[in-house]
Amino acid sequence: MSNDLDPRLTPVQRFGKELARTRREHDLTQVVLGKRLGCSSSLVAHIEKGDRTPKPDFAAGCDQVFGTGARFARLCRSITSPSGPGWYLRWMDEIEPSARVLRSWDPLLIPGLFQTEDYARAVFQGDLAGASAQEVEDGVNARMRRQLILDSDAPPKVWALFDEMVIRRRLGTPQVMAAQLDHLVAIANRSYVTVQLVPFETPCTAGLLSSFIIAELPDAPTAVSVDSAGRGEVSAEHDFVAVIWDRYDRIRAEAYRPGQSLEMIEEARDQWKLQT
Repeated sequence: MSNDLDPRLTPVQRFGKELARTRREHDLTQVVLGKRLGCSSSLVAHIEKGDRTPKPDFAAGCDQVFGTGARFARLCRSITSPSGPGWYLRWMDEIEPSARVLRSWDPLLIPGLFQTEDYARAVFQGDLAGASAQEVEDGVNARMRRQLILDSDAPPKVWALFDEMVIRRRLGTPQVMAAQLDHLVAIANRSYVTVQLVPFETPCTAGLLSSFIIAELPDAPTAVSVDSAGRGEVSAEHDFVAVIWDRYDRIRAEAYRPGQSLEMIEEARDQWKLQT
């Protein structure tokens, strides 16, 4: 799937853009595709333009014709029956993949973009009270897919702040924590990633209200995702973005230097390994 998604596209328009792109890749006309799907060429045209909402059977047919696994089925589900809050789906599918710079703050957890599968599983098992094993795994898989942007040909620059206590707060077993911090060290050594810890005794209270991410986009206004207990919000409204960016600057002013932060992470990792 194309990574240069326009963040202003709706889910219906995104489905249409991806359909048109994939059809052309397979050298099929709208008429031929319609015949293979058992529908009219005009329906194909309307869906590609974003004028009509695709149905699940249409999406499943596209995956069968193109051999795309469940790509179009997933795109269709994001339109008809989202598997999570709309704000999160919009952020994960439209905004984050298009960002050129991401700035984040997390007071309680390793950032989702940096979590290992086992750490993420421990997070979801604690957060989704009464959830089935499949629901937990769906959450883990969605988080792992989200991280693919870090391995793309043009990954965003990431500036990640999180509280010092995060690396010492046990989620899962000591083995899970040791592996998570090993992974974090590897991520932090990438040229486009900067990780900074914020001292737990900092007098700055700006970050105690919620975690957040600021996304700078190449051809759209800067957007923010703010996550607090029970709800989340995505916004590109200027005044709201300005408030969050000011909060980020005040938190970062209290942070340890990147090199010092990395040393602290390595030290905490070694301490977790002693407990395994």
